[in-house]
Amino acid sequence: MTVKDLRARIRSLKNTQQITKAMKQVAAAKIRRAELAQKEARPYADTLAEMLNDLMSAVSSVDHPFMKPGNPGAPSGVILMSADKGLAGAFNSNVLRAGDVFARGKNVEWYTVGVKARNHVRRMGKTDRPTWPVNAPSKLDVARDVAKRVSDDFTNGKISEIVLISSKLISMMSQKPETHRLVPIEPVSLNSSPVTLSPSKGESEASKTPKGAVEFAPSPEFVLSRLLPKYLEFTIFSAILETDAAFYAAQLLAMNNATDNAGKLIDELTIQMNNARQAAITKELLEIVGGAEALVNG
Repeated sequence: MTVKDLRARIRSLKNTQQITKAMKQVAAAKIRRAELAQKEARPYADTLAEMLNDLMSAVSSVDHPFMKPGNPGAPSGVILMSADKGLAGAFNSNVLRAGDVFARGKNVEWYTVGVKARNHVRRMGKTDRPTWPVNAPSKLDVARDVAKRVSDDFTNGKISEIVLISSKLISMMSQKPETHRLVPIEPVSLNSSPVTLSPSKGESEASKTPKGAVEFAPSPEFVLSRLLPKYLEFTIFSAILETDAAFYAAQLLAMNNATDNAGKLIDELTIQMNNARQAAITKELLEIVGGAEALVNG
């Protein structure tokens, strides 16, 4: 490879490094906003979890479709949630693979949230499935639309259950897909926690609340029947916020690695270019010396 070719490759890598560095900075800024949105939603999640725990302990039965088994002959309804964009390492492929693993050998109806999930389902040949973007102007409106669609299909017997497959932000270095069965909600004992909408804080506070300390009007069954749809909406909304934060964490890591790798390649190519240039200079000097000696000897 000539010096000119090496110089062109180094220039190209420097341009790529500038792009990855800019994307890394954008991801770092957006993940802070995503984490702030999660923190702002957490008090509602804690209160909802506490109330559901108290209600589940106070009622013996409730006449709500979410508490009853679905149509046994209907397919499973799977909400597959991914990011709208790529360039985030294996973030999207991991959650899509989790969807494939769950659907293996099963009859599944897909409800996709995120462009990558939509494209994945389309590649299966199912182009008429309902889909929603993650980066919509209002994520809460998206969660409401998704919850209404899957709730209607479950109530009408079109699907036998509602399953959510989405990514969870473990840390800035780790994100993993998780599969949760949302509906039907299984009856639980008095000592167990029926719903977990937020981390351990919600669970610990709910466990400390005295059962039956709150009076519900007109009845616990009535309040629970109104609260269960909100539980589904907010669980989906929480998953969208979690996916958003996990995506930017994965992209930040991927762009940081890409920037570092570009720097290493630039250093290696610079050494090659210097060696090639030195070899070219040495060759020219040898040719000059050889020519001069030929003139002298001639």
